[in-house]
Amino acid sequence: MNNRTTQKIVRFQSAFSLPGFDAPQPPGEYLVDHDEEPIEIASHLAWRRVATFIHLPAISTVCPTQQMVPIDPAFLDAALEQDQKQS
Repeated sequence: MNNRTTQKIVRFQSAFSLPGFDAPQPPGEYLVDHDEEPIEIASHLAWRRVATFIHLPAISTVCPTQQMVPIDPAFLDAALEQDQKQS
């Protein structure tokens, strides 16, 4: 079976930083990719996340270059939770 990539958009109201980032990122909406591989469990198909990437810069930012940066989904979730508390 083939791997799949699911995408979602996350929104930060404030500047944020994640481990491995050179500098804080500005507020905005960011595209996040989750790469998953199929696993079969008792004749059911399930998906296991194998990688997560965030696209930089934010979606609304016009920039000649963009990059996909690997991130730990737990750190992303914690940053989003912290951002919600600040709002």
